Amino acid sequence: MRVLLATRNAGKIEELRQILAEAAPSVELVGLDAVPEYPETPETELTFAGNALLKARDGVKHTGLATVADDSGLAVDALNGMPGVLSARWAGSKKDDAANNALLLDQLADLDESRRAAKFVCAAAIVYPDGRELVVHGEMPGRVGREPKGANGFGYDPLFTPDGFDRTSAELSAAEKNAISHRGKAFRELASKI
Repeated sequence: MRVLLATRNAGKIEELRQILAEAAPSVELVGLDAVPEYPETPETELTFAGNALLKARDGVKHTGLATVADDSGLAVDALNGMPGVLSARWAGSKKDDAANNALLLDQLADLDESRRAAKFVCAAAIVYPDGRELVVHGEMPGRVGREPKGANGFGYDPLFTPDGFDRTSAELSAAEKNAISHRGKAFRELASKI
């Protein structure tokens, strides 16, 4: 079965390929760079699930392939769940990991460790050409550190330490992260239903 993963994020494509290769080995996963380019709908929904469905529906409409999409981000308790669906654009419209991390650190600078709880959240959707849709969710609880650490991962990974670990997500191996990540949980559940 050939499935489109509606993203151009190389880190996300690799991460999700690994997860789906284990959970659904019969699925051939391709990214947006492997299909003819089409106009992508902006992520305008107020929920992770809404944005994931927008992207998955677009993929089916333009390629005819069953399409998987996710929307994920960091929800910080002290910021009332923000940056949330705005995680990739937290410091402005340009998706700039370094700027997003710097802004988050600035916003949390005065908070002690007890007030730095956060979680990564993921909604993953699949939309089939026949109109069937499925959305699943995954979460990875933890806390936001005071400085970036590690070179693996992307986004807020260098700042985020998952519960039960003394290393950031960016210091974990791909296998360690995939085993506990919000995206890993959501995509393993989704893969089991494809």
